[in-house]
Amino acid sequence: MNTIAPVCEWPVEATLGEGPVWHAAERAVYFVDIKSRRVHRLSVDTGERRTWDAPAQPGFVLPLDDGAFVCGLQGGLHRFTPADGTFSMVLPVEADRPGNRLNDGYVDAQGRLWFGSMDDAEEAPGGVLYRVDTDGALVAQDRDYVITNGPAASPDGRTLYHVDTLRRVIYAFDLAADGELSGRRVFAAIAGAGYPDGLTVDADGFVWIALFGGARIERYAPDGTLVGHVAFPCPNVTKLAFGGDDLRTVYATTARKGLDADALARAPLAGALFSFRAPVAGQEQQQCRVAFRV
Repeated sequence: MNTIAPVCEWPVEATLGEGPVWHAAERAVYFVDIKSRRVHRLSVDTGERRTWDAPAQPGFVLPLDDGAFVCGLQGGLHRFTPADGTFSMVLPVEADRPGNRLNDGYVDAQGRLWFGSMDDAEEAPGGVLYRVDTDGALVAQDRDYVITNGPAASPDGRTLYHVDTLRRVIYAFDLAADGELSGRRVFAAIAGAGYPDGLTVDADGFVWIALFGGARIERYAPDGTLVGHVAFPCPNVTKLAFGGDDLRTVYATTARKGLDADALARAPLAGALFSFRAPVAGQEQQQCRVAFRV
């Protein structure tokens, strides 16, 4: 996989592209631009591109089981309806902490929602890893992050991975059937350039991690051994998702954030949505089945 060359699908010039998600029914990729406050959609069949403005910084957008989406905006979870572009609050989160925002989300096989919060200034360790159960209960699962990223589970549903970006480590937790976490340990530490950002887990249980400032995606075996990488033509790779009919097409977001004019001249595709074919399949994207109390 070290020879794979990503292809630019959409030179959208995202300031902070994040959270790609494959929507199989629509055969489309959704993703967000956090700093530009936008949600994007690319149809892989027609090439149609759509963009919606969000009312606050969106950390993630994930499909609900009724055809709409749950979007993690600064201040709480919102229901996003692409048909009319509306956002409506369904669960306030850290409304008393205006300096925090939500960042990076995941839906597990039970339909529960996982996401993190973080200090928008990227300085204070006030970030929390949350779980939202299907009955709408919000549960704090881990604390003291400056920048949270990741969450994703192993194919057997027994391990949850989560990223502590500034400490440059990926944690693994034991994941119980009821969603409780225990046994936090370091799964992998980043040795080369860059900071670990979003991650996903393939169907074989290998962890793929995007490197912000590292111009690559790395793949780790279930025992934490680095087994390969995919190089990118721009430095800030933020997250990836498996899609396509066989779940072997990877879609990856990137960012222009932090790059000056000289850096952008060297990496004109920074902020683009990329794709490449993977040697293995990913896991199916789950639909969020949380009964939000509205």
